[in-house]
Amino acid sequence: MSDLYEFHESPELDAPLLIVALEGWIDAGGAAARAAATLLDEAETSPIATFDTDTLLDHRARRPIMRIEAGLNAGLTWPKIELLAMSDPNGNDVLMLVGAEPDHQWRAVATAVVDLALELGTRMVVGLGAYPAAAPHTRPSQLTSTATDPLLANHVGGIRTTVDVPAGIQAAIESKCAEVGLPAVGLWAQVPHYASGMTYPAASLALIEKLNELGDLSFPTGTLTQEAAAVRARLDELVADSAEHITLLHQLETQTDERISHVDDLADEVDLPSGEELAGEIERFLRGQSG
Repeated sequence: MSDLYEFHESPELDAPLLIVALEGWIDAGGAAARAAATLLDEAETSPIATFDTDTLLDHRARRPIMRIEAGLNAGLTWPKIELLAMSDPNGNDVLMLVGAEPDHQWRAVATAVVDLALELGTRMVVGLGAYPAAAPHTRPSQLTSTATDPLLANHVGGIRTTVDVPAGIQAAIESKCAEVGLPAVGLWAQVPHYASGMTYPAASLALIEKLNELGDLSFPTGTLTQEAAAVRARLDELVADSAEHITLLHQLETQTDERISHVDDLADEVDLPSGEELAGEIERFLRGQSG
């Protein structure tokens, strides 16, 4: 046990999968948060542990919400960090770490989470996230991964280059999993740069579908398919107002299709601008559109 959390109960769980879905770095298009909300909407949960947010959070950065009724302070809603237990429709046990990303004691939090996971017989840890990418909204959201094992990374599609990026608490939990030999993978949905500031349900849909595949789970996706179609139609409408941006979008589609199919870089042959440039140009255009 740890001073960082209050342990509520130890239910009988059969090799649960732990989903890490903390609010923080990085969630383009709100994709991970929307995926987590969809999972929670479809399941009954019970609290396993509640973390000490007075110790772990800076409340000036994540202020509690005050309810005012007729000029009276009717109470505060404080941010939480919780470990919940639930099951998918087929009865597979799942743990879910939800709430705010801690501001303090990341190493201690990672150790506490992994210790809890081991105590509860966790078979795998899966983190959810999303990042802005040079990708068109007219293609299914692609996923990349960070993982503790090459086989896991290859199953999803790991990042093929060496790169240094700012990390979130999910990365600290993955690293601790690697130390103790617990399989862990981070699922990262790619969200078009120009859509990363809006809700992007297609990425949430991709995250849940891969989570189900990877963990042999059966969580439903709720209304995400319909929401994704509506966002696609809205973006199509906005881009259709400019012939220039239709051309840019088609070029971005070409680069994406070539990258997915692992064919030699077509961009060098036809002298296309980079995917980053294309996405940036469309993003600047959409920012100028009302609504």
